[in-house]
Amino acid sequence: MPTFCRHNRFLHSCPICSPQEAAPPSRRAGTAAAPRAPRSGRTSAKVASGVRVRRVARAADDGYASALVPGLRASGDAGRLADELAFATGRLAWLASGAGGVYAEAAGAPDREEGLWLVAEAAVLGPRADAEDAERVLAAYRAWAGRAGGQAAALDGEAAWTPERRFDRAFERLGSLGLARGARYDLLVVLGRVGLLDARPASLHFGDRDDTSLAAKRVFGIGDRFVLDRRAADLAAEAGVPIEALDLALANLDAEEHMTLGAPDDVADDEVRARAAAALGV
Repeated sequence: MPTFCRHNRFLHSCPICSPQEAAPPSRRAGTAAAPRAPRSGRTSAKVASGVRVRRVARAADDGYASALVPGLRASGDAGRLADELAFATGRLAWLASGAGGVYAEAAGAPDREEGLWLVAEAAVLGPRADAEDAERVLAAYRAWAGRAGGQAAALDGEAAWTPERRFDRAFERLGSLGLARGARYDLLVVLGRVGLLDARPASLHFGDRDDTSLAAKRVFGIGDRFVLDRRAADLAAEAGVPIEALDLALANLDAEEHMTLGAPDDVADDEVRARAAAALGV
């Protein structure tokens, strides 16, 4: 297990506790730089941000109807959903192809434990998490990993598990630590996409009050989780996207703060947009 400081970072990479970082610049000259701490997603406009602010107004009812999204009554909403599916799917491809920022740093970390920590910290501090609970959640995560003998052991579980089973179990266990649904779902998706965990979702694991689940109830016109899962799977199949793409797409559909979750604005997949628009009839 890595050594953590009181700020819930690797001791050697904390700018406060690390002797290397605390030393004057002249003493650090010629030495290798310590790994940077992950960015939270709520950074200044001068750096890559996990949030792009915009105002969203629901489109007016124009008689739109689709069996795939029975809750939508406006073609403008359906078109926006196609756009969001294109962005979310593009982000997944961006993650798998090398990504950037903290995700690239995590994927390239020389120690898997460090890579896992960087992604976990980014998820806890990111726009999908409750910042007020961050310290408590990170402490709980660290203790959980310590009891298992490391983050890898805690997340990997049994060697015989399928990637879908591993995702389900890790999602459940992370929930017991107080990590919000959206944050833990994306944490596991990212870990799988950047190659740090052999995990893949088979469903969206809907909750009650998170943005994805609330939007899904509106889009699919029902609150029953079994039916929501089935309708989400149908939409993913018709649009030709991974089921996990619906997580961010739905969360962004009605959001006033459009989450990019570290990805560049231009990652949207035009082919996905065209397929989704055709499936939705817009």
